[in-house]
Amino acid sequence: MLTHINKQGDPNMVDVTEKQVTHRTATARSVVALPAEIFELLAGNELQSKKGPVFQTAIIAGIMAAKKTGDLIPLCHPLGLDNCNVTIRINEQQEVEVDCTASITAKTGVEMEALVGASIAALTIYDMCKAMSHDIVIKETKLISKTGGKRDFKRS
Repeated sequence: MLTHINKQGDPNMVDVTEKQVTHRTATARSVVALPAEIFELLAGNELQSKKGPVFQTAIIAGIMAAKKTGDLIPLCHPLGLDNCNVTIRINEQQEVEVDCTASITAKTGVEMEALVGASIAALTIYDMCKAMSHDIVIKETKLISKTGGKRDFKRS
């Protein structure tokens, strides 16, 4: 059953009136593959571009985007997040992993906020590095975990 379609088949916002207020969290991840010529510029835990510090800027962009999810995704509830955290690390495959964790105490979850935050942070990395190479690939964006609501989820 599609939750954003009413009995007449029209799009609608999910009615959360009867749902219980619970503490809800969600973590999403975007993976960015950078070409060697960009990766060589990595110094410590930061990448500098002509536009400034890439990862620090991407973290701010991801948090800002998560807070605006209700304005970006048509049927999402506008939410005042309790917290949003974006972290960036280099994984064993020499890819950039962007994790966004959002939390709220509310009647609806924050999966979309986490997914939007991770996505926009990844897009910001692309934007800030594209002058050095267009051979940048945002490989995937996926939900890693969620808690609260009807059921919890953890990707294995």
